[in-house]
Amino acid sequence: MFTKFLSAVSLAALALGAVSTASFAGEKAKVTVVFDRALPNVPGKSIKGVLVEYQPGGSSPAHTHTPSAFIYATVLEGAIRSAVNGAPEKVYHAGENFYEEPGAHHDVSANASDTEPARLLAVFVVNSDETKLTTDKK
Repeated sequence: MFTKFLSAVSLAALALGAVSTASFAGEKAKVTVVFDRALPNVPGKSIKGVLVEYQPGGSSPAHTHTPSAFIYATVLEGAIRSAVNGAPEKVYHAGENFYEEPGAHHDVSANASDTEPARLLAVFVVNSDETKLTTDKK
């Protein structure tokens, strides 16, 4: 059931197109909010779909997610290297998924390939008033 829900969110998000976009300068990554909807049965919470696209060899800077965000991510294309909260780095391939607890520290988020692009869809369940989903680690 949850998988069908996420598939529906993925399709709706991609059909809606970009709501906002940010690129990481020099990192060969693009982040686009493709879905943003308040949850009518959970006051104060929203679901946000974030498409992360990596060029070959691309990565995102280490970052921390907002304390209210629970994240479920699915790799749509290619392979993604990821390490969260000091855990060992792991590679996720297209069709695989992972989650991040609220306030997670994302130490590594990168394309595992130097020759092929990679994409993932991160679905955030977050406080509706949150406008900044990540903060770069210094």
